[in-house]
Amino acid sequence: MTAVQEPAAGAEIGRDRRRKEDQRLITGRTRWTDNLTLPGMLHLAMVRSPFPHARITSIDTAAAKAAPNVVAVLTGADLAETQGACINAWPVVEDQVTPVHLPMPTDRVAFAGETVAVVVARSAAAARDASELVEVDYDELPAALDLKEAAAAHEAGGTLAHPDLGTNVSAVWRFDSAEAGTGGDVEQAIAEARSGGILIEREYRQQRLIPAFMEPRSVVVDPTGEQITVWSATQIPHILRFAMAASTGVPESKIRVIAPDVGGGFGGKLQQTPEEMIAFAVARRLGKPVKFTETRSESLLTGHHGRDQWQRLTLAATKDGTVTGLKVDLLADLGAYVAIVGGGVPVLGAFMFNAIYKFPAYQFQTTNVLTNKTWTDAYRGAGRPEATYGIERLMDELAAEIGVDPLEIRERNWITHEEFPFTTVAGLEYDSGNYEAATARAKEMLGYDELRAEQAERRARGDRVQLGIGVSTFTEMCGLAPSRVLGSLNYGAGGWEHAEIRMLPTGKVEVITGASAHGQGHETAFSQIVADRLGVPFEDVEVLHGDTQISHKGLDTYGSRSLVVGGEALVRAVDKVIEKARPVAAHLLESSADDLEFSGGSFTVRGTDSALAITEIATAVFAAHNLPDGMEPSLDSEATYDPVNFNFPHGTHLCAAEVDTETGQVKLRKYVCCDDIGVVINPLIVAGQVHGGLVQGIAQALWEEAVYDDFGTLVSGSFTDYLLPTAADTISFEIDHTSSPCTTNSLGAKGVGEAGTIASTPAVVNAVVDAVRHLGVNDVQMPCTPERVWRAINSGSAGGSTTEAAAPHFDASEGEAL
Repeated sequence: MTAVQEPAAGAEIGRDRRRKEDQRLITGRTRWTDNLTLPGMLHLAMVRSPFPHARITSIDTAAAKAAPNVVAVLTGADLAETQGACINAWPVVEDQVTPVHLPMPTDRVAFAGETVAVVVARSAAAARDASELVEVDYDELPAALDLKEAAAAHEAGGTLAHPDLGTNVSAVWRFDSAEAGTGGDVEQAIAEARSGGILIEREYRQQRLIPAFMEPRSVVVDPTGEQITVWSATQIPHILRFAMAASTGVPESKIRVIAPDVGGGFGGKLQQTPEEMIAFAVARRLGKPVKFTETRSESLLTGHHGRDQWQRLTLAATKDGTVTGLKVDLLADLGAYVAIVGGGVPVLGAFMFNAIYKFPAYQFQTTNVLTNKTWTDAYRGAGRPEATYGIERLMDELAAEIGVDPLEIRERNWITHEEFPFTTVAGLEYDSGNYEAATARAKEMLGYDELRAEQAERRARGDRVQLGIGVSTFTEMCGLAPSRVLGSLNYGAGGWEHAEIRMLPTGKVEVITGASAHGQGHETAFSQIVADRLGVPFEDVEVLHGDTQISHKGLDTYGSRSLVVGGEALVRAVDKVIEKARPVAAHLLESSADDLEFSGGSFTVRGTDSALAITEIATAVFAAHNLPDGMEPSLDSEATYDPVNFNFPHGTHLCAAEVDTETGQVKLRKYVCCDDIGVVINPLIVAGQVHGGLVQGIAQALWEEAVYDDFGTLVSGSFTDYLLPTAADTISFEIDHTSSPCTTNSLGAKGVGEAGTIASTPAVVNAVVDAVRHLGVNDVQMPCTPERVWRAINSGSAGGSTTEAAAPHFDASEGEAL
């Protein structure tokens, strides 16, 4: 491990580069889906159920059809043969209970906001106006809304989200280190801790969140050419194309999907949405282009949500604070349907609850539950933030129990840098890391010892405003990875990525990547990688992506995989270009290929000044006047890279927060983090990713929550009620990096897109609890609003947490509350 090095002279990797994309994005000269207008294009408006669970008894479309400029009004019955279905790509167990998810149901709705009819008109305004004229009669049914109650409901009693299924439990997925051969017996560790050690039992709530991307979802479908062309604000153009073909029967070769500039996703656009499928079916039926762009209210109501778990955690340790076992029982709310990877989100977390620590024994179980709420799926971090939150809250509880500093308890239990590579109790091999170095740097940045001294002084004085210091160490598995591993988990796709390099005759370079950007800076970072490797100017590299006609192979963007998987595919494609060019260079330089050295974009005959630039070779290959016998006139190359392992960024985040004990108000005072993401390609982009991630994680800790009332209505369905932070609500962050390069890709890089979100939530909550722990508080349920903090202080109790003696218990294997 070393501190991050300055880039070599003239090198692109490690250099701050302003993003190529930003000029068109910030000046409005861009290609959002909603900007598209096609000749004869029609507009769609969705008619949505106000009820979370009801039978559709009748739909009267006459008034809407008679409205001005209305072309058609269609129901699920009208599109029954062509609308397809929304797929689940990750059945986590063989016997998973998976309700059929029609884009537009024909007889019953399962969540408030589900589409029951679509109005097609010549303008968006006319479609919206006419949608209010559609009369739908419903027979309202009991709704399964409470997660714990839904988990306990069976056909014989309790409310079922889908009565025909006979249960709300979609799947139970379990990992046990003793059974897997990766560790000991967790029940034995718990028994030993109960009799002569320390046993901490807590229950934490991961509230429901809304991705709240900047650009609402939008889709345009044009069926008028030889192919059906779909433009969509999506993270997954290649996967969407496959899903549309698989669920409708339209040949995949007849579908082209384009993701133009996409205004954010955070997992919220990692979906085959009902609206995309409805637009696809309507366009095919009418033979005309159609467009649907959701309103912000529709986005909050019907775009998939994230998180929504109850975590029941048991930590066993010796009296000196050495951890001996961890048991995790989850209840995960899937909402009304099993989304494209929704059932697998808790499973991803299963591999991360052990975090940076050397647990000898571990058991994990998730019970995935169906309810009559909007379906949930991946949201920035997807399972790893939930796991990091749980274990980092527990480590603070362990430190408090034995009376040591939270950093000290982590140091007693973490994997030391000399122990890498390290195989964890969950069976993953961490290839590199240095938790000591990142923690030491973060501690220095915060002024940790000085703030601890100030905290002690404030407590001694009995100040109204108390100071808390929150600690969060983390690691995550990212670069959604080896296809064989994913296959062993029953995941429906692979983890590879594809790239192509086209050498143009003018010496310019086109890069085609299967990764699909939605704000990350792919065009800039990939240009830097290719420019360095190929020795051409940064400005001469053009990156193409997000169009299945141009980038014909790919698995898209999510899980911090673009750089570490897509970037490695690029490197391999570039290396093939160089090797293709080598015999041409030897031929033109009248030299042996073995005597050539490639550096700085040129082949040089060893020991001479005779050289030829690769751009000159590209021109010569295009002309094909003087090539080696039998050589085809092309340097273009492609590569498909399937990673051999996940990669594991890590870091230490420290937060100082002030809590007003009279009002419960929380004010962030200082936030620092030191992350290790291996080799940094573009520090400027990394800083943006970390800052954005921090705000999202802090927002979960303090502000954001999707709330349903007892009738299944989303009462936080606008930005008036769903509290998103602005710049005025946050503070300036101090970030730094250490570097232990990844050993499983040639770039040495690790993912960074989710790091800030994963680490920041427990850092902030730990700071809040630390500020008032001496008042008898050991938890505040997120978001830590002033009211919740005030109530926790004034109850002088767990503040929403549960202890071993008081905790309600659920048996996840049976789905029964006990």
